[in-house]
Amino acid sequence: MPIETLPLIDHHCHGISPAQLDWKQFQALFSESYRPPPPGTNEFQKPLGLAIRSFCAPLLDLEPHVSGEAYVEKRLALGAAEVNRRLMRTSHLDCLIVDTGHRSSAIHSFEETGALAGRPAHEVVRIEAIIEEVAATGVSAENFARAFADRLAERSAGAVGLKSIVAYRCTFAIPQSAPAPAEIVKAVGAWMKASQAAGKFRIGDPTVIRHGLWVGAEICRAKKLPLQLHVGFGDPDIYMHACDPTHFTDFIAAMEKWQVPITLLHNWPFLKEAQWLSEVFENVYYDAGVILNYGAAESENILREALQIGKFQKFLFSTDAFGLSELYYLGAFLFRRAFQRILDSWIRDGFCSAKDADEIAALVARTNARRIYQGV
Repeated sequence: MPIETLPLIDHHCHGISPAQLDWKQFQALFSESYRPPPPGTNEFQKPLGLAIRSFCAPLLDLEPHVSGEAYVEKRLALGAAEVNRRLMRTSHLDCLIVDTGHRSSAIHSFEETGALAGRPAHEVVRIEAIIEEVAATGVSAENFARAFADRLAERSAGAVGLKSIVAYRCTFAIPQSAPAPAEIVKAVGAWMKASQAAGKFRIGDPTVIRHGLWVGAEICRAKKLPLQLHVGFGDPDIYMHACDPTHFTDFIAAMEKWQVPITLLHNWPFLKEAQWLSEVFENVYYDAGVILNYGAAESENILREALQIGKFQKFLFSTDAFGLSELYYLGAFLFRRAFQRILDSWIRDGFCSAKDADEIAALVARTNARRIYQGV
């Protein structure tokens, strides 16, 4: 089967915005920054903006390379529901595995997102979101650990995986053992007191997050679920140098003993490090994710880098799309195009046969995800 039409399991993505997005709102959803572009410029003036204007525009009945202003105007005229339906159905995804822990009130649920694509969807539960949810109930520091464990078990009952954004909130350069009960009570108490004063529960305490990770890991171990870890590229509230996944080697090694699959997400600029971890640890998988969209015209080169030493049976497809159906469509389109070109070059240069290429494509597109996500 040509890769251009190969169904893909999107193993890491988010919900889609149902809102009518104006010029400013639309741009905000394809920027990783919390800040506006420089005066007199806009977010379309980067590789991802070019890709939207080039490849998404025809699906909205526009000419390729239409202006950003014209694109957003047409998007508003068609309506969000129609735009989302067109782009999602044209993505030809096999199924979606959706992280529901980020801005869930502003986006479609995982079931609704799957319905837009016309394909099955499954949920991944974000550990830090559950920590914050439980804290906001007013539970005491002494009773937090039990309340959190109960709530995480309840929320993950129908999930196909758990996820942590430990790298975002306190980096990977932290102690990696499970904290003692007294440590948890002390840390939770201090964090809750500060959160109540600030009027917002946003977890960043490494002891509380470590506790959440180990409780989540116990669930993954018992239910044979993978644990997703955000790596590298993301919002500006990270310290990039400490988001290198090799900092988390001790935790990864512990999860290997427990036979818990670890999936390292998007990974740029740590693609080489992710590949090395997938080479030396039995339980480590990785993807290139959303960086293919942000690289756009360079997506083939980025995917080549992601495959430099990576095991084909450890590499996964994902879009990491959030908010915009354009990011789903482009994530699938750019991946398929780049992967086809790479495999064709390997065949041409004598590194693999056409049969080998078909087997590699099937592994990455679906087989690897089905190996670790139960029931997908």
